[in-house]
Amino acid sequence: MITHACRLAVEALARTWSVDVVGEERVRALRADGTPILFAVWHDQLLAPLWHRRNEGITLLVSAHQDGRRLGAAARRWGYETVYGSSTRLGTQGLRGLVRALLNGHDGAVTPDGPVGPARIAKLGALMAARRAGAAIVPVASTADRAWHAPSWDRFEVPAAFARVRIVYGRPLRTTPPPGSRGTDHSCLQAALRAVNVEVACTA
Repeated sequence: MITHACRLAVEALARTWSVDVVGEERVRALRADGTPILFAVWHDQLLAPLWHRRNEGITLLVSAHQDGRRLGAAARRWGYETVYGSSTRLGTQGLRGLVRALLNGHDGAVTPDGPVGPARIAKLGALMAARRAGAAIVPVASTADRAWHAPSWDRFEVPAAFARVRIVYGRPLRTTPPPGSRGTDHSCLQAALRAVNVEVACTA
């Protein structure tokens, strides 16, 4: 839940963070060749990457429930576009909006285990949306040396004041493979998110 007061507090905290980024060159390379990007990050790790990529016009898929709308309001103040809906099925309004944004050349962002879990178990929607739009999925992970964890289903992480934060952008998953190749499936997305979390833990 992000109220106006919470958003201001988070912004004050975020300005004190020391942020180290690994893998930004992967993002730059995809943008250079015109490939739309769908950033995928576990729900509990969303906050630091959300702050890091502010003011880039990224389209964020958030829950249509009250907490999601509060998150969406904060994200819009940070320069995001928002679409509301479920990350479970491609047919939902939110994922259709995300696909449209990707097809129109905007990058997108999604929490594959959101909005209510199970924690760190990817749902199908992110992969389906990326495949429909011809986007590459960039798995993202973040960690902080000091943080507060909310008493929520995912123990949502809020890095503390003056925390050292590390964000890793992992190897992109190409969802439109060459003819004859097996392509990216749901297990690949789960494995990619697991791998980028190992990387962020080992480099912290």
